[in-house]
Amino acid sequence: MRLSFDIALRFLKSGKGQTLLIILGISVGVAVQLFIGSLIQGLQINLINTTIGSSPQITISPTNTDKTITDWQRALYEAKISSPEIINVSAAADGPASIDYEKDIDPVLIRGFVLEDADQIYGFSEGLYEGSLPLKKDEVMIGRDLAVKSNTQINDKIILLPPSGGEIRAKVTGLFDLKISSINESWIVTNLETAQDILSLDDKVTGVEMQVKEVFSADVISKELAHTLSIKDVKVDNWKDQNQQLLSGLNGQSVSSYMIQVFVLVAVLLGISSVLAISVVQRSKQLGILKAMGIQDRDASLIFVFQGLMLGLLGAVLGISLGFGLLYSFTKFAVNPDGTPVVPIYINYSFIGLSGMFAILSAMVASLIPARISSKLNPIEVIKNG
Repeated sequence: MRLSFDIALRFLKSGKGQTLLIILGISVGVAVQLFIGSLIQGLQINLINTTIGSSPQITISPTNTDKTITDWQRALYEAKISSPEIINVSAAADGPASIDYEKDIDPVLIRGFVLEDADQIYGFSEGLYEGSLPLKKDEVMIGRDLAVKSNTQINDKIILLPPSGGEIRAKVTGLFDLKISSINESWIVTNLETAQDILSLDDKVTGVEMQVKEVFSADVISKELAHTLSIKDVKVDNWKDQNQQLLSGLNGQSVSSYMIQVFVLVAVLLGISSVLAISVVQRSKQLGILKAMGIQDRDASLIFVFQGLMLGLLGAVLGISLGFGLLYSFTKFAVNPDGTPVVPIYINYSFIGLSGMFAILSAMVASLIPARISSKLNPIEVIKNG
């Protein structure tokens, strides 16, 4: 085995141009695989974070005629203890209303929370660019677009027209920007007590919202929660059932990524096999002499297996380095106006290691064809034919 390794190393050194060509082919394949895989993973994670990560992933909703949950504190408690996977549980009181300002009357959505809990879901503190959270009664905060449209500043009073009639004056204590225009122009966020008063809900809520540790397990957890809840006239929804198109898009991206990576691996494998097979023909005389000197067929085959292993290792290391270079370049050239990357790159070290291992295994598999050819060489015929 030692002899086969030494001969394989000498063959690689003697054909430097051919060796560099194979290593370059492997490294480009690994770099493309790493770049595309990391880019799509980053795109998916960013998409999930922006659409699902800052919103409830499971919701307990009423099914009764008045669309409210009376025993909501029990629902809140049972949701918290039903599974360790459930986190950030918050009650919500929602309902339509109108805002009356000098030029017009526009519809808005009143959203009342226990803000300490809801902040963990929606990130109000992070999105707050002026003022503070409305923790006291009759305090509210509004989105950037609504504030511009209604010409509202911090500490201004706004007039809200609830569906039950009359008008309510509320003090604006905060302005937020959650990066979603439909929220910024329509949500009026307040504490739970204020929302219940505006919407005439007494001590009721319209839903219990929560997040889970692993977003893609929300459907399983929601079914378990539905079985454990003791209160009646409610249903449990999850984001996966409500976003089938998004899931279909994510699956399509993943399948496309896998197909590209498979084709890249196949191209690398065929390239290595063809070059090494030609190498057998080129070195048939040397192999014939070695066999005539007593080298076994197994050892002759191992020469090319060792070549495949060394080429795979060098190609994998160079390819991973080249892949990181491509990812870094992408984050510098493909940027938003504010300088942040268009798609944040997600570095998955398991995926990087797996890509390297696939490259090494592909190179070794590719070496089996020339290894088989070399084992069948007849030393007498090779030497005779020169």
